[in-house]
Amino acid sequence: MDRSTWHSKRRRGRSRQHSPALRPCDSSERYNTRASQGPQDSGHPDAESLSASSSTTAESSAPDLPGFYFDPEKNRYFRLLPGHNNCNPLTKEGIRYKEMETRRLQLLQQEDKHRKKITRMGFNASSILRKNQLGFLNFTSYCRLAHELRVSCMERRKVEIQTSDPSALASDRFNFILADTNSDRLFTVNDVKIGGSKYGIISLQGLKAPTFTVHMHENLYFTNRKVNSMCWASLNHLDSHILLCLMGLAETPGCATLLPASLFVSSHQGTDQPGMLCSFRIPGAWSCAWSLNVQASNCFSTGLSRRVLLTNVVTGHRQSYGTNSDVLAQQFAVKTPLLFNGCRSGEIFAIDLRSPSQANSWKTTQIFHDSAVTSVRVLKEEQYVLASDMAGKIRLWDLRATKCVRQYEGHVNEYAYLPLHVHEEEGILVAVGQDCYTRIWSLHDAQLLRTIPSPYPTSKANIPSVAFSPQLGGPQGAPGLLMAVQQDLYCFSYNSSSPGSLGEGRWE
Repeated sequence: MDRSTWHSKRRRGRSRQHSPALRPCDSSERYNTRASQGPQDSGHPDAESLSASSSTTAESSAPDLPGFYFDPEKNRYFRLLPGHNNCNPLTKEGIRYKEMETRRLQLLQQEDKHRKKITRMGFNASSILRKNQLGFLNFTSYCRLAHELRVSCMERRKVEIQTSDPSALASDRFNFILADTNSDRLFTVNDVKIGGSKYGIISLQGLKAPTFTVHMHENLYFTNRKVNSMCWASLNHLDSHILLCLMGLAETPGCATLLPASLFVSSHQGTDQPGMLCSFRIPGAWSCAWSLNVQASNCFSTGLSRRVLLTNVVTGHRQSYGTNSDVLAQQFAVKTPLLFNGCRSGEIFAIDLRSPSQANSWKTTQIFHDSAVTSVRVLKEEQYVLASDMAGKIRLWDLRATKCVRQYEGHVNEYAYLPLHVHEEEGILVAVGQDCYTRIWSLHDAQLLRTIPSPYPTSKANIPSVAFSPQLGGPQGAPGLLMAVQQDLYCFSYNSSSPGSLGEGRWE
């Protein structure tokens, strides 16, 4: 083969290799593509939608080719190698993680620069005050919008935790946090470095600007079993105990433990008397709930595999209700003798505590999700129930009509047990997704008010645990959100840029 023939074949081979689908755009094409996208507004109301729109534009300009990945920064395709070896430099999981980490860092940068997200058009302090003065807003709507504005303006501050053993605090990772009814104490479950979990109570009475300092009271009581669920229990007085649901380990069965708050030194200003420490052997418990209903006083419930067990702490009497699926979430109603349950099958039903377990009429309300229910929250009037599932759906159900009346978009979940935090006084709903983002919605119209990124990279071990209260630190405390992740505790508090003093304002 002569050189001219060889060169002509080589040129034809190159032209076939550089097909339009794989050929990178030249400078003029890149300019036209960028110009067609239009200028990006730095004050976009939602950084998530901004990132989604940019990625959508990049994907639309570059067709998806099987086995290839298009990098919009380098404007070229890369081959995806099989993931069966440890030397693969590029995988779909790695690409997805890189994109999520980039977006998280961008949101954190916006948080640090105090760039506020405007959730509604014309939504600012001056417009709300002006509309209220002109009579366009009633008092209820004014308070609700003012609380939404304050939530969108919350600023992150790191909380200094004082403890008798600072070295243990630096190595032990927060697993759960749970605020009591008055929000002046925070019960914590920490993963110990040597294995197992230990408990503590943080006093929030010192949680005030500008220092944001709290004190942790620890105890030697710990366990090597996993904590599946927990709640505050009012046995001797309001929030006198903590109810813990522990999973069994090897030949050690699972149990539900009532842990007195008095075990923690000065946990309640020295007013606690020595409480009752008791443990009930319960196999395979997934969830637990304490009853504040007078018709089921001193009782708690545990959700088991295909069974609900109601236990009286004083008498030891038990009542069992058979179900068709594992019970993953529970909550007692206060005004009516009902216990609401969420199951792995997606069913949500209520148990009439007045009916014996042998009767056929103990199951009352029945509604259904398409995936496993992880959290059930009954609103105060007990006519509505909020529920979330493992498909990321959060729905508000009307119990009288047994239908979904509202859905809260944006939550991310695939398989994790993630709780809901409802605060009707502030008119907000808070949930942490499996992507480690904390999202806050308006309970009134399901508007997404705030998306808070985690200070740590996204991973299964770094999902934050949060607690929101309109009175952090007690009756004189300020509203805000507490976030525990890794060894750190953060406070997102309201600032003074919101409309005037609305301490008396409540959402109805």
